[in-house]
Amino acid sequence: MEILGYISAVFIGLSLGLTGSGGSILTVPILVYLIGLNPVLATSYSLFVVGATSSVGGIRFYRQGLVHLRTLLTFGLPSLLTIYLTRLFLLPALPNHLLQLGGVVITKGVAVMVLFALLMVIAAYRMIQHKEVVCPLGREERVGYAKVLTQAVLVGLISGLVGAGGGFLIIPALVLLLRLDMKTAVGTSLVLIAGNSLVGFLGDVYQYRIDWAFLLTFSALSVAGIYAGAAFAHKVNSRILKKGFGWIVLAMGIFILGKELLLK
Repeated sequence: MEILGYISAVFIGLSLGLTGSGGSILTVPILVYLIGLNPVLATSYSLFVVGATSSVGGIRFYRQGLVHLRTLLTFGLPSLLTIYLTRLFLLPALPNHLLQLGGVVITKGVAVMVLFALLMVIAAYRMIQHKEVVCPLGREERVGYAKVLTQAVLVGLISGLVGAGGGFLIIPALVLLLRLDMKTAVGTSLVLIAGNSLVGFLGDVYQYRIDWAFLLTFSALSVAGIYAGAAFAHKVNSRILKKGFGWIVLAMGIFILGKELLLK
C-alpha cells in the first residue's frame, strides 16, 4: 500500500499539471488510507505537499504576469494569520473524543476526515458542473472589505482544519469580491494557497515529529508529476479531464463518509 501511496503522489502532481487545479485535494486521503498516517498528522503533511506543488504553479503564473500582488496583501494576510493560529492553537485544543452518536464515537481524527470528505463532495460538484465563475456585468460597486476579510478568514480556518488549499473557495472570492479576471484569479489563488499551506505547516513543526525524508520524497514526486502533466496538458481536453477527475473526487468523498461514519 505504501508503494501505491508514492505512485499516487505522482498522480497528485499529474492531475494538477493537466487540469490546473484539484489534484491536491486527494493528498489527505492518500496519506491516511495508503500511507497509514493519523488523520491529524496527515493534514499537517498535506499542507507541506500542497504548499510545495502550488508554489510551482504559482511561479509559472507569476512569470506570465497573472498574479495580482495587492490581492496577496488584502486577502492573503488575514488567511495566513488564521491558518497559522488554527494549526498552532485551535486544532491542538480540540479533544480527541468530541462526541458520541449512537454507537459511533466521533474522534478528532474522524471529524477531520468527515469535514474533508464534505469539502471533497463540494469541490467535485464544481469540477463536474464546470461552471466558470464570472463577475456579473454592470456591477462595478466597491465591495466592502468586511466581506473580503470574512472570506479570507473562512479560507484560513478550513485550510487549517483539513490541510487543503481551498482553491474552490478562494477563486470565487477573488472573482466576485475583488473583481479579478479568471486567469489572474487562478494564478493569484495558487500563490495564496502556497503561502497559506506553508505558513500553516510552520504552526505544526514544533508539535509533531516530522519524517522529513518521507515528506520531501513524497513532495518531490508530486512536483515531478506537475511538470509531466504540464508537458502533455496541451494534448488533452482539460475540461473533459477535469470533469472525469471530479467524479473520482466525488467517489472518494462518498467512500470516506461511509468508512468513517458507517464502518467504524
